[in-house]
Amino acid sequence: MPTVDVVNLQLQKVGEVELPEAIWSVEPKIHLVHEVVVAQTRSRRSGSACTKTRAEVAFSNHKPYSQKKTGRARAGTRRSPLWRKGGTIFGPKPRDYFYRPPAKIRRLALKSVLSAKLKENELLIVDAFELAEIKTKVFAQSMKSLGLTKAVLVTPDPDRHLEMSARNLTNFSVLRVDGLNCYDLLRHDQLVILKGSLPAIEERLLK
Repeated sequence: MPTVDVVNLQLQKVGEVELPEAIWSVEPKIHLVHEVVVAQTRSRRSGSACTKTRAEVAFSNHKPYSQKKTGRARAGTRRSPLWRKGGTIFGPKPRDYFYRPPAKIRRLALKSVLSAKLKENELLIVDAFELAEIKTKVFAQSMKSLGLTKAVLVTPDPDRHLEMSARNLTNFSVLRVDGLNCYDLLRHDQLVILKGSLPAIEERLLK
């Protein structure tokens, strides 16, 4: 089992913790991580793009000019896709891009990312992180005091003070264990986990 130091907000070592190999020593499955991230980004698409077909364009069915003797190509309606402001051929319509990979694939992909974070020394385990009030400046200073520039903080339970304090920061995010995902982990350079979150992560991934 890999052993990782537990530190406080002053980067002082206060203990150690053993991490299960089934989560933190997994051979990375890049193709599964790619599938899960693509599924996440696809599911966030609104899918609201819409174009009008020739049946929906607001023109009458009146023949624009005579069939013969004009010297022009024959035309039966202004709705034709060949005409300016005519209908669109095979244009986009509102659709749902949602796709959810199987749970086994999602778990293995998340294990791969967590293992990579540990292997590349991008993991930091903190014993506690509490804010007395919602204060973005205090939260940012605490993260920088840990030597972090772009990190995601994982908490075991909902913490309104932390979540609201990090909401306006572009380089820092706060996630609950049940919201842990590949996309947000890869989007940040460092991963910070509160010690109390480790049992919940094991319970979620060791099924």
